[in-house]
Amino acid sequence: MPAVFAAILFLLPLIGLLAATPWTDLATLITDRATLDALLLSLECSLAAACLCVVLGLPLATWLAHGNDSLRSWVRVLITLPMVLPPIVGGLALLLAFGKNGVIGGSLDRWFGIVVPFTWAGVVLATTYVAMPFFVLTVEGGLRAFDPRYSEAAATLGANPWRSFRSITLPMIAPSLRAGLLVAWARALGEFGATITFAGSFQGRTRTMPLAIHHALESQPAAAIALSLILLVVSAVVLFLLRRQWFPIR
Repeated sequence: MPAVFAAILFLLPLIGLLAATPWTDLATLITDRATLDALLLSLECSLAAACLCVVLGLPLATWLAHGNDSLRSWVRVLITLPMVLPPIVGGLALLLAFGKNGVIGGSLDRWFGIVVPFTWAGVVLATTYVAMPFFVLTVEGGLRAFDPRYSEAAATLGANPWRSFRSITLPMIAPSLRAGLLVAWARALGEFGATITFAGSFQGRTRTMPLAIHHALESQPAAAIALSLILLVVSAVVLFLLRRQWFPIR
């Protein structure tokens, strides 16, 4: 019986969203200029964030997986923080670091004329900050499960560490890479708190789909519901792609 109530708890909000969806006006709402701007910006920024997660997160996950010393433990704590902090706190921390009066942002502005907050780059940075931990921890788990004897065998055959990693390790941890990338991308796509705090909500520039939903709730609830339905579909697609990793069928 408790399991039934738990299932109903997760099912009822979905039923409520589908029941409130303005199906007759859905096409018009989805093709609205503001909606398309938010959708395009969300896709651009989330894909850019996913790429940054791979470029920056893969070396970090590899380093974390090859040791258990105290330094790695502290670095892992730092990586995990964005997962447990309220996103608005993460956005505020980014603003204090990269803002015009921030630790790094002031120097970037004075020396190079680079302003990160309230720009497209600010959205990408905020979404990368909250999404990368999911990628790093997922890939680290895959690397820790990897049998090092394969790499040792490749080394005895003359393969250098980079070739062994590229030809042996990466293909064998491909499921973890794919899962980490999809989860990080989905997290970046749905990010709200850090983005609105660090990048603001400016249509066509920083207003992503979650921010557009928040904005539309005040004046166009039907548009907010339509955007929510899009994110629901995207989330369902991500879960479908991850079904073999998370929901193995026996």
